[in-house]
Amino acid sequence: MIANTPLIPVLTTIDTVRSVVRERRGTVALVPTMGALHGGHLALVEQALNHADTVVVSIFVNPLQFGAGEDLDTYPQKLEADRDALAPLQSRLDATDPVTARIVVFAPPVAEMYPDGQEITRVTAPAVGALFEGASRPGHFDGMLTVVAKLLAIATPHVVVFGQKDAQQVFLVERMIRDLNIPVRVLTHPTVRDDNGLAKSSRNQNLSEGERRSALALHTALSAAASESLNGPPAMRAAGHNALEQDSLVRLDYLEIVNPQDFLPVADDHRGPALVIVAARVGATRLIDNEPVVVGAPY
Repeated sequence: MIANTPLIPVLTTIDTVRSVVRERRGTVALVPTMGALHGGHLALVEQALNHADTVVVSIFVNPLQFGAGEDLDTYPQKLEADRDALAPLQSRLDATDPVTARIVVFAPPVAEMYPDGQEITRVTAPAVGALFEGASRPGHFDGMLTVVAKLLAIATPHVVVFGQKDAQQVFLVERMIRDLNIPVRVLTHPTVRDDNGLAKSSRNQNLSEGERRSALALHTALSAAASESLNGPPAMRAAGHNALEQDSLVRLDYLEIVNPQDFLPVADDHRGPALVIVAARVGATRLIDNEPVVVGAPY
């Protein structure tokens, strides 16, 4: 089935997505999202438009990647607002015909993606998927990889675009694509931030005004850790922890320096590319962020 808002076709079935992709000529990009689109998502769509003729934006809140006590029931779902957010991008392309629109939305109901419920074949993340986000959210990455594998099989894109903010997710998707020989190229867009440095996230809308101010501590901690890059990982960790301890509303989950090649913590004498990663709760809202650095070089 296809539902239309001005300029933005919304596909709700797998068969329709496959039909649209099959009938169009040229390259296809996939931008997987869970909706509640913000400027970060729109930047991913713009990057996808630079690499493909048709961009499929999936909007699906995947129940497989939410554990007990997580925010599945309260995760924002605003399809109409998401379509409105995408419409200006479509308008700039002078694509007013839904049949030939370069941006299409795939917004399936849960029963379309999982007609037999959650008792399905799943993709299992490697051991690194049990660290960091995986330790805090058991089963999250298995659910994420499963739905991404399904979306890739449905849309058969030439490229798929993710945001750097979800660094561990990107690492695991790239690993899955390599391990399973899926013919798609992964593009990663740098983290999009507000003017004050807060990484854009759908969960930011759950923050009160005071919590938004406290949430800046994550970016402050990353900057503090990065500023010690010349002095090595121990100094970086200490600086990051010290920055986070300044705000009582912030409850740290983890702050670590990892190697981008394997997403494992670096040794204390590590020198070279690294990623400072952080996760914390601000009030009831859990946020993540990261910053690429070169350890042993001035930041």
